[in-house]
Amino acid sequence: MQIYLPIAEVAVNAFLLLGLGGAVGVLSGMFGVGGGFLMTPLLFFIGIPPAVAVATEANQIVASSFSGVLAHLRRKTVDLRMGTVLLIGGLVGAALGVMLFNYLKSLGQVDLLVKLCYVVFLGIIGGLMFIESLNALRNQRSGKAPPRKKHNWIHGLPFKMRFRTSGLYISVIPPLIVGVAVGVLAAIMGVGGGFIMVPAMIYLLGMPTKVVVGTSLFQIIFVTGFTTMLHATTNYTVDVVLAVLLLVGGVIGAQVGTVIGSKLRAEQLRILLAIMVLAVCGKLAFDLLVTPSELFVVGATGGH
Repeated sequence: MQIYLPIAEVAVNAFLLLGLGGAVGVLSGMFGVGGGFLMTPLLFFIGIPPAVAVATEANQIVASSFSGVLAHLRRKTVDLRMGTVLLIGGLVGAALGVMLFNYLKSLGQVDLLVKLCYVVFLGIIGGLMFIESLNALRNQRSGKAPPRKKHNWIHGLPFKMRFRTSGLYISVIPPLIVGVAVGVLAAIMGVGGGFIMVPAMIYLLGMPTKVVVGTSLFQIIFVTGFTTMLHATTNYTVDVVLAVLLLVGGVIGAQVGTVIGSKLRAEQLRILLAIMVLAVCGKLAFDLLVTPSELFVVGATGGH
């Protein structure tokens, strides 16, 4: 069933969009990632213009993340205090990121920078998560207790706060820095930042994996909501029809993903996410290396 998208100015199969929204919603519920790093390239592949894809995708991330958070709140696996600290950092980072993005846009080459950011960050994070998860699974099989890392430098920092849900008593400085970093990247790369947030919360802050997913989604809602608002009011690139179809699929998918995620072990969840991150990184790197099929387009857009 073909449906015309007014802002994107293309006709797309409605069931295909529902399916894409559902698939990304499942990932959102399982891993605590908004799914933008997967959905945005997928929308490019089916012919949606990049500006519309990024702005509308931010809209869909808000809804699927909200749906996922509701499911996690019922299970009491959201650390609201930690989420609020991360959120404060995230909003500051998003504002800084928008300023940086506009500066890079004035210099040109912003598209190349965005893609390079994706390849570098996804490659590093995916690789580290994959190695760590394999080691954890190996230790589990051999019956060895996983080595518990003590981050002494984090424990020594001032402004400590107790995060009861996570069972932590740490300084608010590291979560604020993580939030700012994710906010900057969210603004530059047009994603919720969950694929960076989740590993940072597990490995840097030492939060339990089950709490990480819901807390990450809680923070993503507000940062991507802020981004969507900016796009809708300044660029007018949010396609409502596209957003609604992705939303319906995403909300249903997030509920399914939360159930699946609760049945899998933490190490299995991390290794699956790592494989997915590396796959997307590989595809983007391949696209950067391959000569574009329409070279004249580069020259044409440069003149405007």
